[in-house]
Amino acid sequence: MIERRRAVRLALMRSTIHLVTARDCVALRPVLAPVQERNLYVGSPFGRRITGMDVGALVAYGRALLEERPRTIAQLAKLLGERWPDRDATSLAYAIRNLVPLVQVPPRGLWGQSGQSVCTTAEAWLGRPLASERGPGKLIKRYLAGFGPATVRDIQTWSGLLGLQEVVERLRLRTFHDQRGNVLYDLPRAPRPDPDTPAPSRFLPDYDNALLAHADRARIFTQANQPGQLIGKPTFLVDGFLRGTWKIVRQKTRATLTLAPFERLSKRDRAALTSEGARLLAFAAGDTHADGIRFTRLTV
Repeated sequence: MIERRRAVRLALMRSTIHLVTARDCVALRPVLAPVQERNLYVGSPFGRRITGMDVGALVAYGRALLEERPRTIAQLAKLLGERWPDRDATSLAYAIRNLVPLVQVPPRGLWGQSGQSVCTTAEAWLGRPLASERGPGKLIKRYLAGFGPATVRDIQTWSGLLGLQEVVERLRLRTFHDQRGNVLYDLPRAPRPDPDTPAPSRFLPDYDNALLAHADRARIFTQANQPGQLIGKPTFLVDGFLRGTWKIVRQKTRATLTLAPFERLSKRDRAALTSEGARLLAFAAGDTHADGIRFTRLTV
């Protein structure tokens, strides 16, 4: 079970739901507030429909409603519409979603369970205020620890934050250049494996950050047309590159892991995927009997 003081689900980067620790929630949400605000006013029609409103009053009222008790967006919209009947109620609710730090409460987010998307404020759920620090320096270093070396454009694509060039240059990072002359930044003491070091086979869930963490996705996608077709699908990597998709097919009491590679795999790669896939299936099958691993053919 996800305990409220350990992990929460909230809209974070790219205005999508992320599962983060409580500590990261209070630290990261203020830094990424400009992303949520831009998504409201620039990236959606909802921001245009609240033009001329007292946004401060809207935020205060919406926050009070959600701290009174957790509510769905539809429930919130109904109550906001009663308060401002001359405004589009859905737009009011989505304005709250973007402008107020919200978390989804259980049973949403519990392993093997689900439920309506019901939200309250992060502060009410965690019982503590969000951090006052809004500078992106620590967030940038966290990103580089996971995905560096990377360009400033990569960092901005991943986080949604803009204008980071000067911030990055003040952080005293190591710099490199790629084959096209782009400046790459990394942490001074980050590990630097030999370029010929093999990368183990790995299974990624849909929307994994490894697929979304760079502006130039050629470093993980093998074909130019793949990103648009495969974002949102569970995929697997061979030697660090995306080489196929996977899914677990459940039939009554049995579960089978099906792999659909984009091209012929070597016996060595199939063996590595089978070994790693067995671990995945044992973890995900739960009480269902693991019925083995099957390879199919997919043309992309």
